[in-house]
Amino acid sequence: MESLRTYGIDIVKTGGRNCGYYIANRTFELPELKLLVDAVQSSKFITVKKSNELIKKVESLASKHEASLLQRQVYVTNRIKTMNESIYYNVDKIHNAISFGKQIRFLYFEWVVDFQNKEKIKKQYRRHGACYQVSPWSLTWDDENYYLIAFDSQAGIIKHFRVDKMERIEVTDQQRDGQSHFRQFDMATYSKKMFGMFSGEERNVKICFANHLIGVVIDRFGKDVFISQRDENYFTVTAKVVASPQFMGWLFSFGHHAMLLSPEDLREEYRKYLSDGMRLYQSNAKD
Repeated sequence: MESLRTYGIDIVKTGGRNCGYYIANRTFELPELKLLVDAVQSSKFITVKKSNELIKKVESLASKHEASLLQRQVYVTNRIKTMNESIYYNVDKIHNAISFGKQIRFLYFEWVVDFQNKEKIKKQYRRHGACYQVSPWSLTWDDENYYLIAFDSQAGIIKHFRVDKMERIEVTDQQRDGQSHFRQFDMATYSKKMFGMFSGEERNVKICFANHLIGVVIDRFGKDVFISQRDENYFTVTAKVVASPQFMGWLFSFGHHAMLLSPEDLREEYRKYLSDGMRLYQSNAKD
């Protein structure tokens, strides 16, 4: 029996008076468990402590031999992870609010630098510490972070919030609103237009790319994106994007292999974005 276990066959012994053995039929295969472990350990959203707890639970779904193989591939300690342990309870509260159609209240913070204090990086609450109140509609994963998609009644628009930057979440008794905004809402389309989930004005853009960047374009906009041939080396993409500085940074990362063609006012903004960056390197300062 031990020889069979050594070769990865999961032999289970039954107790009782009629003792016996059988080959276990596991719900998950080893490659599937590896995928789950990889997702947990690579996620910035999950803390180191919770990552280790979840991975142990995943290992319990495998045989002893398979669990040892999984453990050899676990690397959590030196990865960048969130420090917000309350995130899991936040997600639970948000899910409950969505299920029961209720609004939520919470504090929202950002990280700022303050060289006047011992702790140079500190937490600062938005709105001077006043609460946000929104109608939650969806949770989505983007760029290794978890986001709440919600309707802000006061502003009359859809907004998104990083879940790991939300604190003191409360589910209110007020009914959720914004139904008309979400009736035609498509999360996949929304994510394609956003760059790093940063807000900005939605624009129709035309961009020229070198042919070898078609894979990057598909990754960003999907395979159904509208493209046309420009010449034998370049193609043109027409798509909707949220015109944020992050979009411009993404475009700049392709250097001379990509060019924004239209609209003209956004081209002018992009020129300014590039010239402002160049100015930083035209001075003699090196430190």
